[in-house]
Amino acid sequence: MLGIALKLLRDELSNYIVQNKGPADPIVADDIILHNIGAMDSEAQDLSNKLVISLVNTEEESSLKNISNITKIGSSLNYTEPAVFLNLYILVSSTLGKDLQDAYEFALHRLSLVIQFFQAKRNFTVKNSPFTSISSDINISQEIKDELRLNVELYTLTFEQINHLWGSLGGKQVPFAMYKVRVVRIHENTSIIAPPIEEIHTNEEITN
Repeated sequence: MLGIALKLLRDELSNYIVQNKGPADPIVADDIILHNIGAMDSEAQDLSNKLVISLVNTEEESSLKNISNITKIGSSLNYTEPAVFLNLYILVSSTLGKDLQDAYEFALHRLSLVIQFFQAKRNFTVKNSPFTSISSDINISQEIKDELRLNVELYTLTFEQINHLWGSLGGKQVPFAMYKVRVVRIHENTSIIAPPIEEIHTNEEITN
């Protein structure tokens, strides 16, 4: 579910970036990727000249935590562990092109487009996202497609948090923005069906 949620955002953002980039900007749809930005300095990965979307933290949505795990089916009770609702913290990094003279300018313009995109569209579902391939993916159930409802908001870090973040990622800081994505529902479709408790018997004798 996490990958599906981020893929939906990537697909929609990718289309917007390509449609609105500058005429000299060489970025293409395949350059907007889901990847670990911490691998930016790895020789095995070339993450230069890209927009990289990375998941950097998850948080349980506490307001949706206390949902009943019991539903009644006829005369029986269905016991199911409640779903986990997560908020995702994603980092959108605009990396520099190694051989581009205006690499930093391109990176800043792309980041501006990212902020512009999420400012104009904050709520995402499969139905209101025409550019994602998720809607036609037969490997994703219709139930998951219907449940996917994301709200994206800009999340501001302090300078101390920024230093800690990029220090933990092990890479050099590039132009970036962090977003909080609410909420992703994760659940396992397993349950136990049992008859309701109607009587309580005890072995203790009642004495007068």
